[in-house]
Amino acid sequence: MARRITTVALALLLAAPAAAQEEHHNHPAPQRLGVVHFATSCAPAVGAAFDRAVALLHSFAYTVADQGFADVAAGDPTCAMAHWGRAMTHYHQLWDPPAGADLAAGATEVDNASALTAETPREQAFIAALGAYYAGADHAAPAVRALRYSDAMAAVARDNRDDDEAQVFYALSLVATASPTDRTHERQKRAADILEPIWKRHPQHPGVPHYLIHAYDSAELAQRGLPAARAYAGIAPSAPHALHMPSHIFTRLGLWDDSIVSNLAARAAAHAQGDVGEELHAMDYLTYAYLQRGRTADAAQVVASLQGIGVVAAGGFKTGYAANAMPARLAVESRDWAAAARLTPLPGSAPQVAAIVWWARALGRSRAPSPGPADGDIVKLRACREALLASGDAYWTAQTDALLKSAEGWRAAASGDADRAVTVLTAAADEEDALEKLPVTPGPIVPAREQLGELFLALNRPSEALRAFNAALALAPGRRSALQGAAEAARRLGAS
Repeated sequence: MARRITTVALALLLAAPAAAQEEHHNHPAPQRLGVVHFATSCAPAVGAAFDRAVALLHSFAYTVADQGFADVAAGDPTCAMAHWGRAMTHYHQLWDPPAGADLAAGATEVDNASALTAETPREQAFIAALGAYYAGADHAAPAVRALRYSDAMAAVARDNRDDDEAQVFYALSLVATASPTDRTHERQKRAADILEPIWKRHPQHPGVPHYLIHAYDSAELAQRGLPAARAYAGIAPSAPHALHMPSHIFTRLGLWDDSIVSNLAARAAAHAQGDVGEELHAMDYLTYAYLQRGRTADAAQVVASLQGIGVVAAGGFKTGYAANAMPARLAVESRDWAAAARLTPLPGSAPQVAAIVWWARALGRSRAPSPGPADGDIVKLRACREALLASGDAYWTAQTDALLKSAEGWRAAASGDADRAVTVLTAAADEEDALEKLPVTPGPIVPAREQLGELFLALNRPSEALRAFNAALALAPGRRSALQGAAEAARRLGAS
């Protein structure tokens, strides 16, 4: 067991005595955020503060980074790049795009940066690139503006080949604009090719391993991301997101014990810093990992602690997703169909988030020992899909359609229509397998391909069940139910 202590655990153990000593002397422990140097023409006196804010930005500590850039602007009112930094903190490239007040604040800061007229062409190019994202937000979709920003950053990187920060921010834009339907991962690979040499030169840079983890967050590339996953938490242990991020790779590879350690640390750090969104994000991944290790009671305890956090409405996507997904994971993965049927989406949940709950409710009714009608939940699920279709969100429309097909398949199975159940669940699996997950999620609650294997087992078709389980495990290694299902299918085949 000692050999399995991860970088996260080691970093925490090494930091603990120093932290205790600082607390004893009644002043905060020194932050460990990695090493970043972003050259600017701002006053030398604010240089260290600017670098710290950029380091926070690279670990997605957006709120604290915004305050850091605000402090730089206060220290040097002529520093245009301080306002660029503040605008960057409102553009969460791998999370939900800015809207409402966040969008307006970001646009204002870009305007402030432009009005100050940065002293170097490089700084002007950084500001103009970000301006390309915020411009025309009233008529251009976020994805279109993200591509405009990435194209502009490509020019910044090309014109500043020896500037590592230009290369790193360009690489992040490539990951952020990668198509979820591109199973070749072309943009992610381009980003990784930029980042890997920088990491060799600057092994303590927080953004490089962070973005490498995101670039490698796929079944095809996850093994390549393991070195970054092992390193990132030790580089920036003061950032809760840095403690969590390794679990993206651990989840892809089925390294559940490592994921548990990572998210326990991230949850504790986020809670201490009052970052509810990051705390819930870590709790969702922690619940997932506990369930894969068969630690259902531990998963249930994490889900129960949601009440103590007091999440009564969905809020942003990151918060809403975790708070809705965790109870659904627990109920469906533990086959507690009665609990699944009682779930209710949090008020204000986005359609793609509410869909998870309506899907879990439908399964709870259809897969119960005495199946009940799931029609009402399926109607709600269909309404979520239609809302997403009307909004033009192709990715979440497809993901929600896969959930709808899954629910319809289990309803057909409950009614005795095995042929339709197989046809519809197969279509759900094909649709889901064609898409990559987004960074906020550890993956589907239960992959549709795995569900198809369960259906084949229920129909006593072990050969088809084994093929489905093996295909599911190829995309999501180490999932407990898929492993158990494959073993049962093999046992039946051996007994036949």
